[in-house]
This record gives sequence, structure tokens and C-alpha cells, in this order.
Amino acid sequence: MSILGRLKTPVFKAEGIPYIKEETYLLNVWGLVGSESAFTLAEIRSMPFTRLDARLTSVSGWSVRARWDGVLWPDFMKEIQLMPGAAFATFTSVGGYSTSLPLDQLNERVMLVYAVDGEPLEVEYGWPLRLLVPHLWGYKSCKWLGSIEFADHDQGGFWEDRGYTRSGRIEPGLTLDINTGTKRPIRGGGEVTEF
Repeated sequence: MSILGRLKTPVFKAEGIPYIKEETYLLNVWGLVGSESAFTLAEIRSMPFTRLDARLTSVSGWSVRARWDGVLWPDFMKEIQLMPGAAFATFTSVGGYSTSLPLDQLNERVMLVYAVDGEPLEVEYGWPLRLLVPHLWGYKSCKWLGSIEFADHDQGGFWEDRGYTRSGRIEPGLTLDINTGTKRPIRGGGEVTEF
């Protein structure tokens, strides 16, 4: 069991938890790319590995720090040839949940995650593959990642179309630190690094 499960990190599943078989799982990449691709989980695991110490912070009032295992966005993008005009990526889960981000927001700390601290990511936390965007609210960190579409425009998303900010920028306020069980202040905007 990963630290997420041990700490009883809240589980959010806007469109339910999809049933996915590892042997048939594919991450489809399409849109404004030189050629469309479909990566198996084994192919993603063969890409350069990184362990990233970062917080996932939810707009619903909690935050958890973990060491996330996977492929950093810049390393993943070495496999993709973007076409001129590509300015946004829309991430869609196997279950249909989606969120869109400008490419200039996908920095060197954004990651495709398949494990946490060497433990497999549990299904409820996004197995077999999820996005982690530490500097934005958790609804931008799409779980059960099934496809990435590159486009020249913003395509909204599940929560964005229901009134959440399109930027997803973490705002100052109080959050429950799941690791310690205490309320902690978020003083600045963006990635939570003060605790």
C-alpha cells in the first residue's frame, strides 16, 4: 500500500473509477503532433525514471506530500513531435474526465506517475497512470490517464466547465496537511513548498 493509502488520502472520482487491464492499457497521444502514438505502460516505464518529492493540493481543502515515481513531462515530451501551433494539452481519463492546460504551464516538475515511493499507485489514486501538476490544484492532475490531445486552443475540462478556474492556480489559504493531520497556511500562490 502506498503512502496515499496508508494516510487515507481522500479519494475523488468525478466520473467513477474505470476498470482498466494493464495488458491492454494504452496512453494515446494525438492532435497537433507529427504522428499519433499509443504507449503501453511498459513503454512508459522504460522512459527515464524520476522520483519527485512534491505535494498534491486539492481545492477541497487538503494537501499530501509524497515521493512520486514516474516520468517527468520534459522527458516524456522527447517522444513527441509537436506541430506548429500546438499551445494546449487536454488530458482525458479512461473514464472521460478531462482537463486542459497551456503548454507553458507544463514545467519540469510535472510528471506522469505510476508509483509512489516505490509502491504501485492504487486504482483509487489513478493507477495505472496519472498526471501530477504540483503547482496547480489537484483537479488539473488527471487520474487514469488515457489520452493527451495537443491543440491550438483551450478545451476546458470537467470541473472548469462547472465553474472552477481554468488556470487551476493554487491560492493562499488554509489546507489540511494529510501527512501531519494539522491545518497549515498556504502563504503564497502556486506550488506548496513551505511544509
